[in-house]
Amino acid sequence: MLTLEVIEALENYIEKIRPEEALRDKVDVAYKIENQSIIIYEIRPSFIHPRQKIEMLVAKATFVRAKDYYKVFWLQSDLKWHSYQPIPTVKSIRDFIHVVSEDQYSCFWG
Repeated sequence: MLTLEVIEALENYIEKIRPEEALRDKVDVAYKIENQSIIIYEIRPSFIHPRQKIEMLVAKATFVRAKDYYKVFWLQSDLKWHSYQPIPTVKSIRDFIHVVSEDQYSCFWG
């Protein structure tokens, strides 16, 4: 799952969508890897404590080794990850990035 190809694809995608340097203290985009999952998120100042940064989760892909694919999730208003039903699985991180960037149903970026 965690290969140079995966990291390179994520780094390229994040760099492409990040706001310009002057705006990054107001909004930024990043990813993290937790176990078999990759999570894309926004970083913004807290509404209550503007000097404190918060992470607003956007999308998640979890690698299923036995099936050799990634499950795709989006965060609903109940703050729980739900399967992205239009495309619940993808074969590669590049496919996951394509689904998230296309965001056909406005589930990831709103």
